[in-house]
Amino acid sequence: MSLTIIMDFKAVKYFILRKLQTELPSGLYYHGIHHTMDVLEAVEEIATLEQIRGKNLILLKTAALFHDSGFIETYKEHEAAGCKIARRSLPDFGYSDRDIEVICGMIMATKMPQNPHNHLEQIICDADLLYLGQDNFFQIGNTLYDEFKELGVLSNEEEWNRLQVRFLENHSYFTESANAISAQRKKDHLQVVKEIVSKYAA
Repeated sequence: MSLTIIMDFKAVKYFILRKLQTELPSGLYYHGIHHTMDVLEAVEEIATLEQIRGKNLILLKTAALFHDSGFIETYKEHEAAGCKIARRSLPDFGYSDRDIEVICGMIMATKMPQNPHNHLEQIICDADLLYLGQDNFFQIGNTLYDEFKELGVLSNEEEWNRLQVRFLENHSYFTESANAISAQRKKDHLQVVKEIVSKYAA
């Protein structure tokens, strides 16, 4: 008689959120646990519209919870570090090797520049950046600016706003649902930031 092992998403969610809460370093004003929860919510929203259900939905939500867990260990290449954490942790919660590789594929797809290879990877990529077309775009963006300043990536608002223009101009959502939710507002935000940049000295 074969034994069927069922993924315990509820338990793994408790495990990883507690780990993020206690082990993420300070200074992650953007990539904190709040971002993970935002992405989980966005994944659920897009997945519903894209008609993702059952096991695939569990894998997608698990990937959302783990996608930035690698910041516990490193800032650069945090996606690969997150996959290591997933591979170490998820077998204890009934996830098969194949399940974990699907999850790691989603985690790695979120690395910039995003490079999804299937529908689930497209959904998590869109969820990770859904805020670009949301009402709280500037509020969330300010937390990323603060994080970049803390790390010495940027030194002033002019650099930040010029970076935002380049990023918004080059970004496109992969799924029809994300486009429907956020694409137009993203264009509106780009125009606002362009107006700010236009006032800087050339």
